[in-house]
Order: sequence, then C-alpha cells, then structure tokens
Amino acid sequence: MASRITVAVADDQRLVREGLLTMLRLMPEVEVVGAAADGEQALALVADRRPAVMLMDLRMPRCDGVEATRRIRERYPQTRVVVLTTYADDESVFGALEAGARGYLTKDAGPEELLRAIQAVHAGQALLDPSVQARLLDRFGEPARRAGSTLPDGLTPREVEVLRLIAQGLSNRQIQERLFVTEATVKSHVNSILAKTGLRDRAQAVSYAFRNGLAGGASPADAGSSR
Repeated sequence: MASRITVAVADDQRLVREGLLTMLRLMPEVEVVGAAADGEQALALVADRRPAVMLMDLRMPRCDGVEATRRIRERYPQTRVVVLTTYADDESVFGALEAGARGYLTKDAGPEELLRAIQAVHAGQALLDPSVQARLLDRFGEPARRAGSTLPDGLTPREVEVLRLIAQGLSNRQIQERLFVTEATVKSHVNSILAKTGLRDRAQAVSYAFRNGLAGGASPADAGSSR
C-alpha cells in the first residue's frame, strides 16, 4: 500500500478547522499531522512536522495565509500549500498564488474535491477551484494573442499552449493526451518555459499565465506551431 500523504490544517475558525480535520481523518489516503489557529502556528507546525501538504486559510491573525505561504515556500519548499478561501473573489487569492500556493479551493469544497487537490499538489501539479479560476480570468485574462503577436520571454507558440494548459490545472500526462505528444516532450516544454521565464515551479507558471493573458481563450499554438 502506498504511503499516506501527510497533511496539516491552518484556520483561525475552530468550527472550520475541526470540520476539515474530521473530513481528512476519514480519508485513508491522508495522515493528519497537526492543526494551527494562525499563521505563526502554521509556520511552527511545518517546521516541526514537515507535512507534505498544508491546507491554509487566507485570513488569520498574527500572520495571514499569504505571508505564511510565502515563508513556507522559502523555508520549507517540500511542503505544498493549498489555499482555502471563503469566497472565490477574495483579493488575497492572487497574492497567495504569487507567494507560491499550489492549490486554491473554496471552503464549500466537498471531500472528493479536497482529496483531489491534496493529491494533485503532492504530485507537483497546480489545481484551482473552477470558481477561483474564473475569478482570476475575469481579473487578469485578456483575449488570446493572435498570429504575429510577440510572445513574452521568447516563448514559442507551443510553449504558450502548454503554459495555458498548466494554468487550467492539467497534469503532464493530460497535456500529453491533449496535444498528442509524448510525456517527455511535455516535460521538455515545461522545463523550457521555466528556464525562459525564470519561474521556480508550476504554481508560479500559473500566476505568470494569468498575468500575461495566456490562461484562457483560443490556443496560442494556432499561430502556427507544429507538433
């Protein structure tokens, strides 16, 4: 049997925190290793227990979820953060994305959605709740770049298409199936994207895609890339 994913929870509302813990303890794939009531406690918990995934509320006393996420990303990069928001239009969501959060869920997410997010970020993917993704598209999206447009940072049309699919939450295997290429080819494109843009990981790539209007709309590969 595969080892369980270690998970911790940070939320200042006791009822929400206890509800999450109860939900997680019913998941055979997950091992709960602790809970925190604010950002400072979350940092201490990560330092002590080193969970694989931290479920992080955005609005907490002493140290909010955005700052706690930033510090975790800098000090304990092996811990992946899934942000929990009360509302999809929370203005802190984008800040958490920039800080290095890997997943974004609203607090009305069910057990299946929560487990899917935990497993996705643990596997190195980025996962956004559809309502959160729609909010980001509303705020940062723009019409897809057309043929002849200059792409940022020397990205090729195919790399932009891969970036767009990453922003939609697709794994390398799903991108492979979508583009009819090998997984090795997808990995090569991802590595090239990160190298050209100076980004650290897929989560930052999602943020980059939204900021540059590359997260939605028609495929930039329509500009004439070949497989």
